[in-house]
Amino acid sequence: MTKVAKIDLFRLFRLVFISGLLLSVMVLTGCSTTQASPRLPAAELESFTPAPKSARVMDEVKVRWEVHANVSEFCGRAARLSTAQAFFTPPVACAMWNVATKECVIITGPQATHVALGHELRHCFEGNFHR
Repeated sequence: MTKVAKIDLFRLFRLVFISGLLLSVMVLTGCSTTQASPRLPAAELESFTPAPKSARVMDEVKVRWEVHANVSEFCGRAARLSTAQAFFTPPVACAMWNVATKECVIITGPQATHVALGHELRHCFEGNFHR
């Protein structure tokens, strides 16, 4: 095999490998959200037990709600998501809390669900409860 043929084979292998990875990521993340119509996972509809006051990040919180046209871009930057993460699993909403000032800002798009708003409000009290 010539050197040119080896390089072309390598490029072909790399292209197939990367395409396979991207396809796998799209299949695995297809249930969470999509760019066209963000959907919340079914687990978001389940009941939960609030953390006791002693375990909360903040108990008395001043909350502000902001609506942004491109919530996935805004929240993606705020959460420091990679471009790929923000594209494949775009945030539906986000919350940014400041323990020192006891303030929390909830960011949603122009159309938000009660579930998304409640989810973000929980972040205001309990911080990053996803762990």
